[in-house]
Amino acid sequence: MIHALLLDLVKIVSVIGVVLGLVSYTVLAERRICAWIQDRTGPNRVGYGGLLQPIADGVKLFFKEEIVPSQASTFAFLIAPLIALIPAFITFAVIPFGGTIEVMGYKVPLQIAAYYDTTAHQVFDVNVGVLYILAMSSLGVYGIVLAGWSSNSKYSLLGGLGASAQMISYELSAGLAIVSVFMLSGTLSLNKIVELQSGLGGFEWYLFKQPLAAIMFFICSLAEINRTPFDLPEAETELVSGFCTEYSSMKYAMFFMAEYANMVTVCALTATLFLGGWNGPLAVAVPLLGPVYFIAKVYFLMFVCMWIRATLPRYRYDQLMHLGWKVLLPLSLANIVVTGIIGFFIN
Repeated sequence: MIHALLLDLVKIVSVIGVVLGLVSYTVLAERRICAWIQDRTGPNRVGYGGLLQPIADGVKLFFKEEIVPSQASTFAFLIAPLIALIPAFITFAVIPFGGTIEVMGYKVPLQIAAYYDTTAHQVFDVNVGVLYILAMSSLGVYGIVLAGWSSNSKYSLLGGLGASAQMISYELSAGLAIVSVFMLSGTLSLNKIVELQSGLGGFEWYLFKQPLAAIMFFICSLAEINRTPFDLPEAETELVSGFCTEYSSMKYAMFFMAEYANMVTVCALTATLFLGGWNGPLAVAVPLLGPVYFIAKVYFLMFVCMWIRATLPRYRYDQLMHLGWKVLLPLSLANIVVTGIIGFFIN
């Protein structure tokens, strides 16, 4: 039991460390990629090629003065960044990032909320992993709304209200978009969904079976995490800095970290549901290749997010609501109906 707990602790610390590293250097990568696309230089003065820029930014934010507005609701103002940040990290508990490896005679699945049953000789994980992720990701909006309300600022309140309306609108379409994946796989277990996409050199991926669902889910996910072109809750050019206008120092940094951690989560979930997860050539024979393939797919999707940010303008609010309710929602419902009809006649 002690060995199992220690191995679980190692998995948790490793995943959190990797995610924190990804978050830190994703900011640098985005700044460099956006600069490259827009024919600029980007950060290149701190360390070789700007590699120490995230550390410099972190140190600067850590030592900046902490300011709490005099008319703010202090407790809610202080707790809001934590409510936004924590769900972004705990969603990784159910995402499989590799197969099963052997450590000190124990079979260890590369997934935090999973264990290997020596009697049944198979891995058991949370059998409603997707619902868990959707539930945890929806908690993040409470942090944003609290930040907007507790700041006692009109700009912050407008940003918080806009975020709640946007996330509720697109969360519905995102959930319906991946129903077709559950219809094909017959399970809500992320581990089983990854297994069902192995074989045929990647042509078993649900991206090829459900391309419309994959595109809709990715678009809705961008809107849920307030990424460009759906960054209306922050909208620096219109709302100063949206819901986090009154925040400074590490509290502001926590909102920043939450946005990028959510981006990593969205890309990891998209890779798991539609790109075969950790599957790849020789991934079963060489288990340590699984995390390499998984991180490569996540990085590719994150590059797409950055590419979109560097090239597309922000939607107007009426366009945002129109796309969510009048385009993506009917399309996701139609996709479910078509998938059901095709599945009925095939089976």
